[in-house]
Amino acid sequence: MKLNNSSKIIVALYIITVIFWLSFIVSTKYTATLEGWKYQYLLKPFLIGMAVLPLVGGIFGLLNSVRWGGFKSVLGRATLGISLGLITWSGGMIIWNYYLFFTDIEVPYPSLADAIFIFSWPLWIYGLFKLSRVIGVKFALRNNSGKIILFLLATVAILLSIYLSFGLARNWSITWDGDWLKLFFDLFYPIVDVIILTLLIPTYWLSKKFLGGIYKMPILILFLGFLLNYIADVIFVFTTSNETYFNGHFVDFIYTTSMFALSLGLSMLNSNILDLEKKKL
Repeated sequence: MKLNNSSKIIVALYIITVIFWLSFIVSTKYTATLEGWKYQYLLKPFLIGMAVLPLVGGIFGLLNSVRWGGFKSVLGRATLGISLGLITWSGGMIIWNYYLFFTDIEVPYPSLADAIFIFSWPLWIYGLFKLSRVIGVKFALRNNSGKIILFLLATVAILLSIYLSFGLARNWSITWDGDWLKLFFDLFYPIVDVIILTLLIPTYWLSKKFLGGIYKMPILILFLGFLLNYIADVIFVFTTSNETYFNGHFVDFIYTTSMFALSLGLSMLNSNILDLEKKKL
């Protein structure tokens, strides 16, 4: 499957962003300490790239959603949800960059960035749910074996997510100092991550028989993007809990790669490709 122009732009943005991150690694010798703050002249282009990449990918996704008919089609709604999720995630990163480079205070938690970030997960959940309908999960659930597999996979996904998000990352504890807003975000992030993984694993497994054709690769790339974002969330919570996180940490590279995968998958879900295939026939 050849890359269209929008996909090539996404790839180019990712390569540029990764080059800046690698430059940061070389300059700091990648010591996982807050000493990385003194290299902000290298950090700035990298973190800006983290905001630009999902923003551009989300815009391309919105254009593809319109081409699929928007709310009139299931795939249009799926791409719309995922695209808006990318744009809101980018909005959170823009606020994060503002705190980092235009104020003298450490990025607070929770902050306005978190207030924008949280909209991404419901939108992604909606898009992923609609995408599951497109790729044939409903056909897999027509028989009892499919329903049993769904139950088992969902159970494994939930238990795995609880262990990773609450056990490994948070040491089975949620600290509360009387701040209800902080408690909300402490619970919100791991819970929506559990939902994402619970949707992702059964959806992929049950749709393997039906997932094919010219859109197989874009959908698999989208799945990879969701999985990488989940992994990044777990590592981010773990590193912030151990006070080893700094802006430009390896987990930021994983976030960037997850945004790249989601953006690339969306840009490749273009109805024009379907038109070209029909013309070949």
